[in-house]
Amino acid sequence: MHPSRLPLPLVVALLLTARGASAVEWEGALKGTARLLVDTNAPRDFADATQHTPGADVALSVLGSAEGRATFERTQLVGRYELGARKYAGFADEDTLVQAGALEGSLALGTEFGVGVEGHAKDRRGGSRDYSDLGASLFAEYAPDARLALRVRAGARRFVYRPDATANFGGPELGFLGRYRFDRRHSLSLFGDLGTRRFGTPARARPGAVGSVLGRREDGALTAGLSYNYRGPVALGLTYSYQESSSNSFGETLLRHRVVGSAGVRLPWRMTLLAQGSLGFTRYPDGIFLSPEIILVEEDEGQDSLSLKLARPVSARVDLELSWGLWSTRLPRNGLSYTRQVFGVGVTWRD
Repeated sequence: MHPSRLPLPLVVALLLTARGASAVEWEGALKGTARLLVDTNAPRDFADATQHTPGADVALSVLGSAEGRATFERTQLVGRYELGARKYAGFADEDTLVQAGALEGSLALGTEFGVGVEGHAKDRRGGSRDYSDLGASLFAEYAPDARLALRVRAGARRFVYRPDATANFGGPELGFLGRYRFDRRHSLSLFGDLGTRRFGTPARARPGAVGSVLGRREDGALTAGLSYNYRGPVALGLTYSYQESSSNSFGETLLRHRVVGSAGVRLPWRMTLLAQGSLGFTRYPDGIFLSPEIILVEEDEGQDSLSLKLARPVSARVDLELSWGLWSTRLPRNGLSYTRQVFGVGVTWRD
């Protein structure tokens, strides 16, 4: 069964139900990373063509994660938790603490079908991008063989953005994921999500409209995409996604195309090079754009990016790493641009 997420009370209930199973397999892993970073735009400021954006700073970043899986005769439980923190030397307002958790419980119905429930939560504190993102859903899976796997889900999502309550939303969601493995090296995935986002604020009327009664803001959110992966001497991945957010509030509609590519290759002296790049095109039909803070909250999805990481093991459990990342975007309607580079050196430990 494909791992995903589940609320804690259901995990406990499923564990109690499965206690009588004849056999159980346990898997788990721990990982910790510490990095010293140089950030060229710690406050993540936008600037116009006449401005130089100050804000370079050094920071210490730590990230820990734990994941586990329990497989019973017909039931599987999967969980993951991550805790990360970043401390800046000069921009204390940008210090962040991030927690993320995901749990899933699934039940096999024969050899091909399965059902389950999943849940996830992410909470970020610090800077101007404090938010919480919560979701839960029921799902059904079909996997007739090792090549094909299909999953459909239905659930709900709640997003809370603390600096600006007008960005809070909640609503139902539907999702689909299909994967086909041509052989042990080539695979293709198709995914899509459809949801309704209901906000607590009135919709903004179009300028010049008189007597319009729009009610509360409501957005329709659509995401669809295709992903290809190759696993061989070089690991390659290529993903195209289309995102559409159609709003009854003027200025909040967007259309976005995005391509993400990744590669991993082993080098001499036991080194590994990982690279990832993304290009995006975003259009705002109403001629204005969403808040820059919201763009950044959405995990930099609205930006072009390139990142490189070079890693070398120094023992069976410890790796040394060098990393570099570049993020940039431009808002052509007002001439604002955003650029940020992060250089890092660190160490990763895994159990």
